[in-house]
Amino acid sequence: MTLDFWAKTNGTWINAISVILCTTCGIFLKHRLPLRMQRIITQGVALITLFIGFQMATSLSQVQNSRVDGVVLGLLSIIIGGLLGESSQLEDRLHSVGEFLKVRFQKSGCFTEGFVAGSLLFCVGPMALIGSLNNGLTGDDTLLILKATMDGITSIALGSSFGIGVGFSSLVILVYQGGVSLLAGFFVQSLPDPTHAPYLLMITGVGGLIVLGLGLSLLEVSQVRVASFLPALLVAPLLYFLWQ
Repeated sequence: MTLDFWAKTNGTWINAISVILCTTCGIFLKHRLPLRMQRIITQGVALITLFIGFQMATSLSQVQNSRVDGVVLGLLSIIIGGLLGESSQLEDRLHSVGEFLKVRFQKSGCFTEGFVAGSLLFCVGPMALIGSLNNGLTGDDTLLILKATMDGITSIALGSSFGIGVGFSSLVILVYQGGVSLLAGFFVQSLPDPTHAPYLLMITGVGGLIVLGLGLSLLEVSQVRVASFLPALLVAPLLYFLWQ
């Protein structure tokens, strides 16, 4: 059965709309919540982010390789990916995109912080990847709708703290998840089972490490340059292939 454009990407559109609507709701609540309550909401999001990151990172221990342990491959991936990200100034470039939109649409506030936090939190994770694959391969949007619900709740909290920048992260959702769904439709015959493939376990595990860095940044424990580690998501499956 050939799927049309909407059938392949409907979960992504629902996800993006939920982020926009819930961010608006968060902005509406911002002026009605004391600063200490806004802070506790952000800290709550940070804690659940750390929890999700830990869960994702354990995928590295499930990777079976006859030569190198999955955790060691994850360590190499995060280091090599971080060096690549820093050399290409990925963090600074992502901030530049946020600053450009900030100047164009808003003169003050935490636009960039919200844009970066939302983009990373909503797009780095197993649900974004596997949900997009399922949507593109079979038209099943169940996982992405569940993700949209979770992202919506998070958007309310982030929107109340960072403002409209969180809503603009929906653009990244559309590009990333929509792109994965459409590509999955083209390569349906060659993609492995997304729930057991070691390549995807590597991506999930390394993504978990990146999400942990985001959680630490939200808690202001340390300002981890999270975006610089994004190339590790590509390095991880490549290293697994080389050391098979």
